[in-house]
Amino acid sequence: MAKLYFRYGAMNCGKTSSLLQSIHNYEDRSLEVLLLKPKIDTKGDNKVTSRIGLERVVDHLVDGDEDLYGYIDSNKNGVSCIFVDEAQFLKKTQVDDLLQIVIKDDIPVICYGLRTDFNTNGFEGSTRLLEIAHTIEEMKTICRCGKKATCNARKVNGEFTFEGDQVAIDGEAKVTYDSLCPKCFFEEKEKYYEKIKKRTQN
Repeated sequence: MAKLYFRYGAMNCGKTSSLLQSIHNYEDRSLEVLLLKPKIDTKGDNKVTSRIGLERVVDHLVDGDEDLYGYIDSNKNGVSCIFVDEAQFLKKTQVDDLLQIVIKDDIPVICYGLRTDFNTNGFEGSTRLLEIAHTIEEMKTICRCGKKATCNARKVNGEFTFEGDQVAIDGEAKVTYDSLCPKCFFEEKEKYYEKIKKRTQN
């Protein structure tokens, strides 16, 4: 029986590299895949790109209000596996659509994404995946201190920030992300708000 998979991890844990390797494994055996990415993720435009230089053009960019089941149902012929990059940006209903594809059509769906945002709050898509995915796998990376990193700390102009919209794409508008363990994350958060406090007192 096919399954819905969610493979999550902090930034820089190799999610996209793993996705591309998995796609290669299917295509190396002459099996067809379908690669999707939410349109809101503008990094790489119509491609998924890894930090080690691997990339691939996506088969479809998913709109925020799109009937994902309808699209896949019309394009599933011959498809052996469906891959979704940056799955945290999907809507709850779209994750439900993926589950329907798995159950009704017996096609595995493998989603890669973040579990939480830069303030440790869940994304809509990843929260739903954690609720209904058949298999949940954590992909690991390390913090600057050497411990396991689970937090995605946002930087703007090289400085940590803990305010702003939930979605800010890595590499755009001088935004970058640093993978931190919880201890280092909250240390940086305390430093940030201490700076804010000093500014308001002056």
